[in-house]
Amino acid sequence: MSLSPFHLAIPVHDLPAARAFYGEVFGLEEGRSSEQWVDFNFFGHQLVIHEHPQTPTQEQAHTNPVDGHDVPVPHFGVVLGWEEWEALAERLRARDTRFVIEPHVRFKGQVGEQATMFLLDPCGNALEFKAFKDMNQLFAK
Repeated sequence: MSLSPFHLAIPVHDLPAARAFYGEVFGLEEGRSSEQWVDFNFFGHQLVIHEHPQTPTQEQAHTNPVDGHDVPVPHFGVVLGWEEWEALAERLRARDTRFVIEPHVRFKGQVGEQATMFLLDPCGNALEFKAFKDMNQLFAK
């Protein structure tokens, strides 16, 4: 499956903390930047963090129930290969990351079975990372 990279720009109210989080915690390569924004190579996609006053969803995210967990809304993330997801989960655990939803397998034994984890960046933006052993399950009903 060949995908085009997406571009996502998100607000951050503490640019230095967010820059360190995406650069050091995830080890993302930094691209162009200014005093108000920074580009990152987010697993082959373009993520831009823009300095902006704190938003209501960063202060207190809404949640929806999914498979017994309260999933923060809004959120963004990326679908990784299974081994890459496992390596990221270990990297985050080794850095004592506080998860909103711990790494686990969701919908076990059902259509759409997937590994998932949720966490917040230092500015309250929710991220989800997921993986499928069978990528054909990505959009399965």
